[in-house]
Amino acid sequence: MNVRIQVMRARLRAPFDSAWGSVTERELVLLELEDDDGNRGLGEAAPLAGYEGVGIDDSRLGLERCQELFARSDGADRGDLLARCGEQTVVPHALAAIDEALWDLAGRRAGEPVWRMLGAAQPQPIDVNWTIASTDRAGAAREAGSARSAGYRCVKVKVGIGDDAGRLAAVRAAAGPAMAIRLDANGAWSVGEAVAALRAFEPLGIELCEEPVHGLEAAAELSALTRIPVAIDETSQLDGALEQRVCRAVCLKVGRSGGISATIADARRARDAGYQVYLASALDGPVGIAAALHVAAAIRPDRFCGLATLGLFAGADNPLPPRDGVLVPPTSPGLGAGLGAWYS
Repeated sequence: MNVRIQVMRARLRAPFDSAWGSVTERELVLLELEDDDGNRGLGEAAPLAGYEGVGIDDSRLGLERCQELFARSDGADRGDLLARCGEQTVVPHALAAIDEALWDLAGRRAGEPVWRMLGAAQPQPIDVNWTIASTDRAGAAREAGSARSAGYRCVKVKVGIGDDAGRLAAVRAAAGPAMAIRLDANGAWSVGEAVAALRAFEPLGIELCEEPVHGLEAAAELSALTRIPVAIDETSQLDGALEQRVCRAVCLKVGRSGGISATIADARRARDAGYQVYLASALDGPVGIAAALHVAAAIRPDRFCGLATLGLFAGADNPLPPRDGVLVPPTSPGLGAGLGAWYS
C-alpha cells in the first residue's frame, strides 16, 4: 500500500479551558493508506500532550516506523498488520490511526459501513451531550440555552477551573429543569475537595461527574461518599482500571484505547466488570469522531456520549452535524464519505 502521513492544525472558535490546561489550536496527524486499486482508508492520531502525556511527534514517529510494513501489505491482513505495527510503536494514538485506516479501507473495498462489519444491524442514533466551552456565567448560560433550543438533553460543563457554582447555577437556569448536566473535573480535586464540591452541586441535579479525582483508590473512595454518579476517564488507562469496577461509569476514547477494535474490547471488559460505558472525543477531527460513532453502533453506549465536538472548530464545515442532540453513524462505505475534505 501507498502511505501518506500529514500533520495539520485546526483552530478552535474559542479557547477550550479545563483543569489540565487550555487549547486554542488542535494538532492532528492524518494517515492515508491506498491500495493498488485506488481504494483509500483514513485514520487519525489525535493526542493531547497536556492531557494524556503523548505528543503529536510521538504519534507521527510511530506511524513513520510502520511505513515499511504498510508497503509490504495489501491491508487485507488487518489484525496481523496491526499486531506487527504494535511491535514498532506502543503509542496508542498511532495504533488508533492505523486501525481506523484499515477498517475504513476494508469497508470501502466491501462497499459496507464499518458499523455493519462490526456486527451492528442498524445505525442507531447516538445520544450526545453539548460541551459548554465558556468559562464565564453569561457565556455558559447562552450555550446552555442554545443547547436546549437545538434539542440536546445533556450538557457537559468543565469544573475545577473557577466559579464552578456560579456557572453551574447559570447553566441550570438557562437549560431548564429537564436538562441533564454532566461535570468534568479532569482530576482537579482531592477526595475531600470533591466530596465538598459535589455535595454543594447536588441541588442542581447532576447526571454524573467525570474524573473528579485521579486514581482507582480515590475514585472508589469518592464513589462511596457521594450520591452523584462518578465516572473515570483519564483513570481508565491505569493498569487494572477496567478489570474491577471502582465507580458507576467509564468514559472510553478511541485514540487512547488504540483504535476501533481495542475500544470495543475495552468496552466489553468494562461491562464485564460492571461499569456503564460511554464514549467521548478528545477534540478529535471527523475521522476520529466517525470511528467513535461506528464503535457506538456496535456497543450501544449506556449514557450520553461526548462526540458532538466538531462544532468547537472554526472554519471548516462540520461533516457530522448533530440533529436534535443525536448523531447517526455514517451509512456510506468505510468510516463515511467526505471526511477527508475537512483536513484540507
